[in-house]
Amino acid sequence: MATHHEYDDRFWRFIRNFRIETPNGKAIYNRKDSASWDITIPGNKAVIYYRIKLPDLPRFAHRPFLASYGGLLGDIHSFMYMVEQSHIPSSVTFELPKEWQIATGLEKTADRKTFIASSAKTLLDCPVLVGRLHQWTFRAGNKPHTIAYLSATSKLSFDTSLFISNIQKIVIQTVRLFGGIPYKNYTFLFEDGVNGALEHSNSVTIGAPADIITNHKQDIYSEIAHEFSHTWNLMFIKPAEYTELNYGPQEQSAGLWFSEGLAMFYSDLLLRRAGLPVEEFTRVAHLEGLIKRYYADTGNMVIPPGKVSLASNAPPGMLGDYSASTHLQGELLGAMLDMLIRNITDNQHSFDDVMRLMFKRFGGDKGFYAQDIERVVADVCRDNRVHVFFQNYVYAGKPLDFNQYLRLIGLKLELSYQPAVDDKGQPAPDTRVYTWKPQGDTVYHIIMTHPESCWVKAGLHTGNAVIAINNQFIKSRQDFYNTLKTIKIGDTVIVQVNHADGLQKIPVVITGYQVPVANITKVNDPGIRVQNLYQKWEQGQ
Repeated sequence: MATHHEYDDRFWRFIRNFRIETPNGKAIYNRKDSASWDITIPGNKAVIYYRIKLPDLPRFAHRPFLASYGGLLGDIHSFMYMVEQSHIPSSVTFELPKEWQIATGLEKTADRKTFIASSAKTLLDCPVLVGRLHQWTFRAGNKPHTIAYLSATSKLSFDTSLFISNIQKIVIQTVRLFGGIPYKNYTFLFEDGVNGALEHSNSVTIGAPADIITNHKQDIYSEIAHEFSHTWNLMFIKPAEYTELNYGPQEQSAGLWFSEGLAMFYSDLLLRRAGLPVEEFTRVAHLEGLIKRYYADTGNMVIPPGKVSLASNAPPGMLGDYSASTHLQGELLGAMLDMLIRNITDNQHSFDDVMRLMFKRFGGDKGFYAQDIERVVADVCRDNRVHVFFQNYVYAGKPLDFNQYLRLIGLKLELSYQPAVDDKGQPAPDTRVYTWKPQGDTVYHIIMTHPESCWVKAGLHTGNAVIAINNQFIKSRQDFYNTLKTIKIGDTVIVQVNHADGLQKIPVVITGYQVPVANITKVNDPGIRVQNLYQKWEQGQ
C-alpha cells in the first residue's frame, strides 16, 4: 500500500482477511513489513482478496467513509499496487446501490460502474465519490470539468448556480495564470459536513459544509483556489525529492515553501482577479496580516525555508523550540520576489511569468530544486539582485527585509509590539505551549513555539513527555487545554514531565507576552513610475 507525501494514514493497519487464490496450486506469501507483501505463485495468474475495516478516525475530506447516502473510497486508502509493475493499466468495477452515482478522475468506460487507470500512479491518485450526488459540468480551457457534491440531504441550502459560476471563474483565472492545462478532464469532489482538502492530478477532495458555502464564502473559495492551483504547482511541477510511488516512510521535500507558499500567494490573488470574496479588502491589508504572523513565530526569521519545508509533514521536533510555517514563508518570499521582478522589468513581468516558465521547464516527471527556481526567476528578470535574494532569504534563512522590497512599489512597514490581550481586552497569559501524541506512544508530548516563552525559560522543551499539570494527569489533549484555560498571569504552574533521568516537576511562572503589530503605509512622493507599479500590484494585474 502506497504512502502519501502529506497524510500517512497507514491504511495497511486496517487490512483484514488477506488471501490469495490461483488456478494452478497454492500461493506462498508473507508480509515483509507494515505496508508490503511478498507473494510467489505457480503460473502467472492470481486473485488477491482483502477487506478494509474503516477505522474510527476523525473525518477529513481525503479519508474514506461509507454512509447510507454515499461515501468516499478508492486511491491509496483502498488499493494496492505491484511495486515492480507500476506501469501496467488496470480497471476498477464498483458494486454499489443502484441509485448511487460515481464521480472520479478515473477514465470512464461504456459500463457506468467500471473505470480504467493507465497506471498504478493514476489508480492511487484518483479518489472516488459515490452516492446520491449533486453533479454539474462546465467547460474551461476547452476541457470538461465536473462538480460533484455529496450531502445527506436531497435539497441544498445554497445557491448552486452561483457556486458553479464562482468555481468556473477560479478555473479560468488559474488556466490563464499557467498558460496551459496538464489534464484531459477535472473533477471537484465536495463533501458536506466535513473539513480539509487534498489535491490530486485531475481531481480534488474538499470539505465544503453548506453553511460555509453560504456564510463564509471567502473561506471556501480560497480553499478551492489553493487546492486547484496545486494541480499545476505540486502535482505537475513536483519537488525533486518526491518519487512517483512510495510504500515506505513519508518522503520529505525542501521545496514545499514554493509548492505550498506560492499556492497560498495565488489563492488570494486568483480570487481578486476573479472578483470573488476575499478575507482582507486590500492587498496591503492582506500583507500586513502575513507579516504579523511572520514575526509572531520567530522561527520564520531564523530557520531557512528548506529546513522548514522538510519539517512540515514530519512529527514535531525538527525545529526545536521554534515554530515556523512553510506556507507563510513561501507566500512572503513570493510576494517580495514579485515586487522585485515588477521593479526590475518596469511591470513588464511579475511572478506569473515565473510560474509559467516553471510549468514549461519542470512540468511532468522532472522535479525541481531551489536552485532551479532561482534560475527561472533570473531568466525572467536578468538581474544580480535575484541571486542575492535567494542567497540571503532562501538558502541562509536570514529574516526578510520587508522595507527593501516594499519601497520598490512605494510602501513602507512600521513594526511595533504590544502586550497580547484576551477577548475582554485584558493582558493574556502566555499559553504558547501545545501537545501531540507520537504514533504508538501512550503519553502526550509538549510542543514549544517560541524560545522566549515562560515555558521554555522554566526549562521545558519540545519533545518533553508531560505526565501532569498541577497534579492533574494529562490523559487527553482536551485535559491539557482545559488546564491551560484556568491559568492567569502570576500563577505558578507545576508541570510534571518524564525526563531520561526520571520524573521531574518543573515550576513555570506564568507571564504575559508581546505580539507584533504591522502597519504598511505609502511613502511620501514616490514618483510616477513607482505609483504605476503600486497601482498594478494592488489591482493584482
